[in-house]
Amino acid sequence: MGLESTGHYSTNITNYLFSKGFQVHILNPLATNLFRKAGTLRKTKTDKTDAKVIATMLFTDDSKSYSPVSYQISELKSLTRHRYRMIGYRSKLKLSVTRLIDIIFPELPDCVWSIHQNSSYSLLLELPTPKDICDCHLTKLTNLINKASHGKYDKDKAVFFFFKELARNSIGTSNRSTAFELQQTIRLIQSVQAEINVLDKQIKLIVMEINSPLLTIPGIGYTLAAIMLAEIGDITHFSTPAKLLAFAGMEPATYQSGNYSSTKTPMVKRGSTYLRWAVMQAARLVSMRDATFAAYMAKKRSEGKHFNVARSHVGKKLLRVIFYLLKNNTAFVSKI
Repeated sequence: MGLESTGHYSTNITNYLFSKGFQVHILNPLATNLFRKAGTLRKTKTDKTDAKVIATMLFTDDSKSYSPVSYQISELKSLTRHRYRMIGYRSKLKLSVTRLIDIIFPELPDCVWSIHQNSSYSLLLELPTPKDICDCHLTKLTNLINKASHGKYDKDKAVFFFFKELARNSIGTSNRSTAFELQQTIRLIQSVQAEINVLDKQIKLIVMEINSPLLTIPGIGYTLAAIMLAEIGDITHFSTPAKLLAFAGMEPATYQSGNYSSTKTPMVKRGSTYLRWAVMQAARLVSMRDATFAAYMAKKRSEGKHFNVARSHVGKKLLRVIFYLLKNNTAFVSKI
């Protein structure tokens, strides 16, 4: 049986067919689309055409048939993708806060390290407008910020007096509606962050049960390890590191014609977005904590490569190491 991968829409039918003893092949929609276009110049796409294309591809497809992953990997995939959506929702809320601050108190970002730090949120929840800050007693203001920052900001009266003066001369405009929207958005961010913290604990419990060798790589914590394990699934599905690179969309594009062969080609970025993001994040962290990867990063930077380009090279090297660790179920050992 063959069908296109359609995300959660194909999950139930795939599991059902597998439980009935069928060999199920999951085909990449991009591959079926290109296969269909290669057979005709007409712009024809119907259910009958798609079924015929899938049936034809099954005769020539040499990929392995579908096999369900362990329940732990399945749970991780569900939780990590849910976390990705939660992070996206939180980011949109933070953009709303930035927009509202630009309207209400545009001078505030220059006075604090970040308007999204806990002390800034505590201040804005209590005193959402510059007028509220001006009318607030200096002692109350210093105690409020000092408590919210856990003593990071000392009780320097001159600093907080300057802060009140800045609020008094602010060019921002505010009313009850914008102040209320700002406070409610901050409360939503705090609520979402609390749920993300609970979600991270659940992810950590599952990763600890798996006890993956990925955790032995310096710089890779429970969250990044969870995303990698969830997206890779069964490592036996990949016979070579090159296939894992291709699955992550991190292999370079190839362009060659006659005697010409391009040497500067970008990543194809056609694989798992989640895996590629996790590897790129891990590449930066690992290159800061492991001497081997730090030397490799320095080498690429010395060649004149941009930081992100050098990081992508480190990511490819890291993914090859991950393939070896998962394939042999062995711990990471630095060479330096």
